[in-house]
Amino acid sequence: MALFIGIHVALPFARYVRLIPRNKCLSTTGKSGGPQTGLRLRLTLAGEQSQCYGYHFMQAIFHVAILILLVFSPLARAQTPGVSDSEITVGQFAAMSGPAAELGQRLQVGILSFFNAVNAQGGVGGRTIKLVTRDDGYEPDKAVSALKALINEDKVFSLIGSVGTPTGLAALPVITENRVPIVGMFTGAQALRSPFNRYVFHVRAGYNDETERIVQYLTTLGTQKVAVFYQNDAYGKAGLDGVTAALTKRGLKPTATATVERNTVEVSQAIKTILAAEPQVIVQIGAYKACAAFIQEARKQGYKGQFFNVSFVGSKALADELGKAGAGVAISQVVPFPFMTSSPLVREYQQRMQESGQKEFDFSSMEGYVMAKVFVEGIKRAGKTLTRETLITGLESMRDVNLGGFTINFSPTNHEGSKFTDLTLIDREGRFVH
Repeated sequence: MALFIGIHVALPFARYVRLIPRNKCLSTTGKSGGPQTGLRLRLTLAGEQSQCYGYHFMQAIFHVAILILLVFSPLARAQTPGVSDSEITVGQFAAMSGPAAELGQRLQVGILSFFNAVNAQGGVGGRTIKLVTRDDGYEPDKAVSALKALINEDKVFSLIGSVGTPTGLAALPVITENRVPIVGMFTGAQALRSPFNRYVFHVRAGYNDETERIVQYLTTLGTQKVAVFYQNDAYGKAGLDGVTAALTKRGLKPTATATVERNTVEVSQAIKTILAAEPQVIVQIGAYKACAAFIQEARKQGYKGQFFNVSFVGSKALADELGKAGAGVAISQVVPFPFMTSSPLVREYQQRMQESGQKEFDFSSMEGYVMAKVFVEGIKRAGKTLTRETLITGLESMRDVNLGGFTINFSPTNHEGSKFTDLTLIDREGRFVH
């Protein structure tokens, strides 16, 4: 069929062709082309002297048709990586092993629950969505390697659901250089939001929003002495900066600060430093294992104050790690409460999770679900020709889009889609209340 179309297109060019006896055709030197029999082809172009070509008429038409096919065939045009007529390949680099593994694993569960539902309905525009995940262990160097493999080996179209600030910062130059959009980073660090990057779309509120919400709540209760326990890297420092800024705005400053190294649970020195300052509240900026270790040891040493965490800690993972010691621990959240069907989005999330065989709900998978939902909406808005640029344009057209109780607002100059924050508490049974 393609060849027939090419020949059909080529036929109008036949008006430039004159058939003459082969032995009458002269070469460009004016000498006889020889005593050969048959037909030769004289091609006359506008404003040029006729030239002879040693092809039969139908051979000429055939070759012109092939040329047209090569020029106009989709195979000749540069293909968008990760996009075929039947499939879209999306990449994720995240912690699937190590002390932060549950964050990446649960985020992936939420993403897949939405993708599975979309695929079951025929995909988007006839294309199903395939997720390829590579483990970075929550380490920056591994994140860069995983990302490069996704781009160069797996040939992904776009990215979704990375985990962490240090990993995200390490990956950002690679994302930008390759112009690969990423929808949803499981981090609220300001360094990943400013300066603006057109390839990064944030679905969650920032750490500045979360820490402002925490400090606002605490100062409303009259709390004056606030200490900060934070991970000694870009993530922890971003959270510390947020707490410090919120306290400074109210004429206060941290009573004490102490750190823990990423992917470790060595907290003894930090406990000694912070408890000596006798804070009323300790705000934690870390991953669930280190934060749990700190809380358990502080309780053993008689600390009676309250603990607050930002959402990155991994709420369910922290509650599971703490057991009964988790009672009263507060956590700020950036997605709707996933345990009650109070909004259409949460009802939809619970249904899709159950359809995927997932019986447990949590904040991390809820966030993954929202990321996937935003990504698919961007694809729908990209139109029939799906490229990385049309995806960006589609996402940027999402102005005040209500996903069912959670609003996303992007534009060509703003890729921070949400400012939603909430406060939750772990009860004596390890459940969450808000």
